[in-house]
Amino acid sequence: MSDLPSTRPYLLRAMHQWCEDNGFTAYIAVAVDDSVRVPRQHVVDGEIVLNISSDATGALVMGNDAIEFKARFGGIPQNIFVPVGRVQAIYARENGQGMAFPVEATPSVSVDAAIEHTDSKGGLALVVGGESGAVTDSNLPDAADDGTAEEDNISKPPRPTLTRIK
Repeated sequence: MSDLPSTRPYLLRAMHQWCEDNGFTAYIAVAVDDSVRVPRQHVVDGEIVLNISSDATGALVMGNDAIEFKARFGGIPQNIFVPVGRVQAIYARENGQGMAFPVEATPSVSVDAAIEHTDSKGGLALVVGGESGAVTDSNLPDAADDGTAEEDNISKPPRPTLTRIK
């Protein structure tokens, strides 16, 4: 019997589509290593949470090997590359419903070869999260700021929880 392809990319696409169809915001939790291309300053404890909804991404491609898209971090356009094996969970921000996955060893996917298109147009946003909750592009400090933000102006939605059912 030959090796079957992983079901993970199919389940990720299905959950993303379910979120889009129901007006939910799809988030992915990613275990970051050298194969993941994200702004490292937003990685907390080796993890990053990314908003992959159509409103927050440009040129989203959810392939069998990797998830690629363009997003803005602090107003700066970035190319994001996440091997599907590094995705720990996908869930809806609004209700926490989703799926969790074990982290796999990094597949040999060429990050540079996979990300070759750059388009800085469009109002993209990205959500990242750590212990303190989600931070959106609109409330990240600009590069010219001293890094402090007025707590009154930052709206932090409650961090959803994902329950793993075995």
